[in-house]
Amino acid sequence: MEVQYTNTKAKALPGVENGQSVETVKTQSVRVNYCLYARKSSEDDERQALSIDSQIKEMAIQAQMQGLYVSEIRRESHSAKNSGQRSVFEQLIEDIKSGVFKGILSWAPDRLSRNAGDLGTLVDLMDRGQLAEIRTHGQIFRNTPNDKFLLMILCSQAKLENDNRGINVKRGMKTKCEMGFRPNMTPLGYRNDYAGSKGQKKVFIDKKRAPIIQEAFRKVAEGGLSGRDIYNWMVEINFRTKSGKLMTLSSIYRMLNNPYYCGIFEFPTGSGNWYKGAYESLISRELFDAVQKQMEVAPKSKPGTKIFDYTKMLRCGSCGSGITAQEKFKARKDGSKKRYVYYHCTQARDFDCREPYIREEKLNEAFVEMLSKVTVEEIEEKPELRDELDRFRRLSSAVLGCTDDEQPEINLHNFAKYILNEGTRNEKRVMLSCLKTELYLKEGVVLAQI
Repeated sequence: MEVQYTNTKAKALPGVENGQSVETVKTQSVRVNYCLYARKSSEDDERQALSIDSQIKEMAIQAQMQGLYVSEIRRESHSAKNSGQRSVFEQLIEDIKSGVFKGILSWAPDRLSRNAGDLGTLVDLMDRGQLAEIRTHGQIFRNTPNDKFLLMILCSQAKLENDNRGINVKRGMKTKCEMGFRPNMTPLGYRNDYAGSKGQKKVFIDKKRAPIIQEAFRKVAEGGLSGRDIYNWMVEINFRTKSGKLMTLSSIYRMLNNPYYCGIFEFPTGSGNWYKGAYESLISRELFDAVQKQMEVAPKSKPGTKIFDYTKMLRCGSCGSGITAQEKFKARKDGSKKRYVYYHCTQARDFDCREPYIREEKLNEAFVEMLSKVTVEEIEEKPELRDELDRFRRLSSAVLGCTDDEQPEINLHNFAKYILNEGTRNEKRVMLSCLKTELYLKEGVVLAQI
């Protein structure tokens, strides 16, 4: 409770001799317990409303002059456009239902409601006799048809103003777009016109930062640099935003993908409504398209559709990140394509990790050497490899000319090479599990430990 006003100077109630009934006298003799409710939204459409402190001050003076009993003051900074969004107002409604308050004191009806839902709640409380009256600056609303009708008109008018304001704002934004100016802050490399009159403000090039941004686009399109390369370059030259901060990697990617720089923009974003800018573009449309082509990333496959044999089985020996793979295709003279698979560090733990790429064939050679030290008994313990081991024995017998009763000695080097080159992905992984150690890739060499 912040302030309490009591009716210490209230005049005696007029009697029946003044033409009032006994019931009227009894009704007026009941003291109404008020809650002073003050609200102001920080949104643009309510900037002209009195501040919360001003509302409280004015209504406190009115309460003292009229001898009203105000038991509590409640403040709220929230928009009343939508119902059920104001926690303080919702608690006030619950307190009225439980009989804590019988009246509301507020600066204006639109402080209580600017939507149909909250307005209906207030009128319903009056209909049920739980809310005796609402007092505003210069008006009193009681449980009478005329008062409730007037309250609904005033609050509905506030809702109408909200709805019309939204339409007008959208119309104004569309008009500004048609004039060639995006209705929000300009991106890095441009400056907003703060001195121009409303509706006629233009966009100027930031002569300090625009050349750097132009150079960034050229480095990507002509030099083949990536977004991270541009980030490192901007850190190196100490490039700063208008607020004096270094650019982040994500903001660089947004910049490189922003068509605003080539003289067109979409508003709202994702709407499909494109406009030609009335400002000077920093780059040509051809340069922008070249950057987009350079930055194209193949769409990610659905989980499970792109599988490599040795992923999730190796770790980077330099930074401890995982090892991933990617494939490349090289066209041959006969029109066919040869597939190459490269394994490399994911750089999840260190973006600057320089661990070199390694071809899958090189990995196979390293694994074969390591598996040569595994015993036949260890391989026979793997059910997934028994059939291939028997097949390899029969093949070896045929090559060596052994009889059916003779069992040739298994050459583990050749068997490992056979599995890693001809076996299924599952057989390869089971074969490597015989090593019983975590594998690391460091400087192009597979290590059992680091």
